Amino acid sequence: MKFGYLAIGFLCVVCLAVMPAQAFTAKTLTITLDNNGNAQADMQYTLSFTEQAAIFFHAADPAQLLQNALQENLNRPVTVQKADMSSADVTISSFAQVTTNAGTTTMTTPAFSFAAAQKAVKNQWYAPLITTDFAPQTTTITFPDGYQSTFASQISIPSVSHQIA
Repeated sequence: MKFGYLAIGFLCVVCLAVMPAQAFTAKTLTITLDNNGNAQADMQYTLSFTEQAAIFFHAADPAQLLQNALQENLNRPVTVQKADMSSADVTISSFAQVTTNAGTTTMTTPAFSFAAAQKAVKNQWYAPLITTDFAPQTTTITFPDGYQSTFASQISIPSVSHQIA
């Protein structure tokens, strides 16, 4: 019987030793603008087993965390359409500033950063259990005329201006 407990204990130690690093990793962020400057944002990410368990047991609500972080960062109304274990879909009202001068329409997106969100997570009780990477591997902003601006692995995205064709 003691051998059984020893074997189970050994297996637990081995499993803990070979578990992958616990992490939130932002994969892609796609922001699509409409003609009024409203944005539909889609973020794809991966969650570790620990983070999935926290969500499953309602220790963390990804939709609420995302909405709060975006509203504080952008100072604009944000509606989370969907947030699950691998993605979030968000609508951001008046994301881009739209100006028309002499018949030319220009859209300007605000600069924004995920650094505050990353810092906020580090202040949570579960922070020692996880590592985070809030910088999307690819961020794409698509304007109504199809023009795209793309950024790779940046935690802070600069303002982008584009004249609509």
